[in-house]
Amino acid sequence: MFQTIKAITVQDLKQWLDENKDFTLIDVRNPDEFKYANIEGTLIPMSEIPERVSEFPVNKPVVVHCHHGSRSKKVIAWLQEQNEEYELYNLEGGIHAWSEQIDTDVPMY
Repeated sequence: MFQTIKAITVQDLKQWLDENKDFTLIDVRNPDEFKYANIEGTLIPMSEIPERVSEFPVNKPVVVHCHHGSRSKKVIAWLQEQNEEYELYNLEGGIHAWSEQIDTDVPMY
């Protein structure tokens, strides 16, 4: 069954972080991208998602992000097919938008 992919803005993510909201932030980019620029969170490269699916909690929101939002959207669609109980959010614009709009100290690439 197709589910709509929920989105979260970088402003909303910043608010969640500032409020210490209970959620998980997962970065699905490659390790070299993560090393160059990252937001606090867990790195689970897109290629490792199937074997690390247990790291995605079903009892709290999960924000998934990548560089611009395409890979994270694919990961969310796949995860929703595995388990409809996930509360998943795609970070609109990815880390690129974060660097532009929230934290200019995070390098852009």
